[in-house]
Amino acid sequence: MFDNLISLIPDIGKAISQTGIMLSISVGSAVLLGIPIGVLLYFTAKGQIYEKPFVFHIVNYCVNTIRSLPFIILLVAIIPLTRSIAGTTIGPVAASVPLSIAAVAYFARLVEQSLREVPKGAIEAALAMGAAPLHITWKVLLGEARSGIVLGVTVTTISLLSYSAMAGYVGGGGIGDLAVRFGYYRFQTDVMIFTVVLLIVVVQLIQFAGNLLAKKLDKR
Repeated sequence: MFDNLISLIPDIGKAISQTGIMLSISVGSAVLLGIPIGVLLYFTAKGQIYEKPFVFHIVNYCVNTIRSLPFIILLVAIIPLTRSIAGTTIGPVAASVPLSIAAVAYFARLVEQSLREVPKGAIEAALAMGAAPLHITWKVLLGEARSGIVLGVTVTTISLLSYSAMAGYVGGGGIGDLAVRFGYYRFQTDVMIFTVVLLIVVVQLIQFAGNLLAKKLDKR
């Protein structure tokens, strides 16, 4: 029953490595760029202390546009951009370009929502004490919202894991690509079952770790 799995052990190891590369790059990009964009959306929105309607509408429109595109369409639509950045359109690094773009937009919105849950009284108190914008952002906003942001990272990572399966259609590789090429096209049921179980286990571990860390960081 497991003959196919045994013969595919090198391919399975390679697929896991490719998925790890795609997740590492895209999640890292989401954190590095998504948090600043989320903070910008929060501060420039109507009724906030640094209200800038023009800036907010431009950033908000860009985020909504990217989030409204099905990932497979985004994947194909930005192939020229992928080629210019990664030098190729094949492989996990190339697939990380559209994954990162989707992740940044998705995570930025989650960050904005987490920041909106911070009591305005905490910000007003910091302003009354003469706190600088950087201090308000880092110590007050991000400090109070860090539990929600960690949960946002968790949700984003799990979503990207499912998106990475679609990257296999354009040569991105990964666990999803292995399931499609061998489990579906070659009717190797054992391979399909293994990849499904593997993805379920990975998702459970990511969610468990995210929940545990968020609980430790929650000040409430």
